[in-house]
Amino acid sequence: MEIIIKNITPTLVDDFLYFFDNIGFADNPDWASCYCYYHHCVDSDKQWPERTKDENRNASKQLILSGKMNGLIAYINNKPVGWCHVDSKENFINLPIEKDLKSTQEAKIASIVCFLIAPSHRKQGMARKLLKQACSNSKSKGYNCIEAYPRKGLLSDAHNYHGPFSLYDSEEFYVYKEFKDFYIVRKNL
Repeated sequence: MEIIIKNITPTLVDDFLYFFDNIGFADNPDWASCYCYYHHCVDSDKQWPERTKDENRNASKQLILSGKMNGLIAYINNKPVGWCHVDSKENFINLPIEKDLKSTQEAKIASIVCFLIAPSHRKQGMARKLLKQACSNSKSKGYNCIEAYPRKGLLSDAHNYHGPFSLYDSEEFYVYKEFKDFYIVRKNL
């Protein structure tokens, strides 16, 4: 089983949409409307609950087509089976952190905000491969570090969409900040 990981580009937008339409949330249809748009949504706390699946789908599609949404798609046999939303921290409007911590003045930081793995390919190392590629790509693009926002506690796959803490811990990320419900973890590149 060969896993191919590609950077999202406008030419792969149909694969991204197919993955979100049909594969990623096959076991969790209540979350199927996100299309990984939440972290790009202005005033998401007020607007997000009212947004429709089609609105989020179209918004993410436009971001990909314009080169403003970045991430990685994993493939097996030319079929998309995984997604990692990684981009420059400054490109995300909403991060699960306090507003005063959002400043990127301290360093050039990449952020991982989402992992979505096909139910049939979970617990097989797919997220780890995506994470390693995200770190490698970020380093080659000149980022000083990469950070992520894993939630605390034993959570379902759906609630671990930021990636489980154990994944980051095993890949030599360190706890940068700790909050009531989640951590900010970082890895120097």
